[in-house]
Amino acid sequence: MVQQIRHSEPQYSCIIPIDSITGNADEEIMTFGVTAEDASNEAKQLLASRYGCSKDDIDQLLQQAKIEAIAQWCSSD
Repeated sequence: MVQQIRHSEPQYSCIIPIDSITGNADEEIMTFGVTAEDASNEAKQLLASRYGCSKDDIDQLLQQAKIEAIAQWCSSD
């Protein structure tokens, strides 16, 4: 049986490789949001606040982002 999707809970993930910033191979960040845009906006805020990325850096990193619906991961036995 599949769980009901709750509209106020995260439904999307945004995964962005940040190895170009940190120098650590395969490093990435993951954020979540109710919509794909929310997940992307969370990533933008994290990149700016934690890593000091400029708007241009963020735009470039977002081109590599993978935004996916996470609802298919949720199931109950």
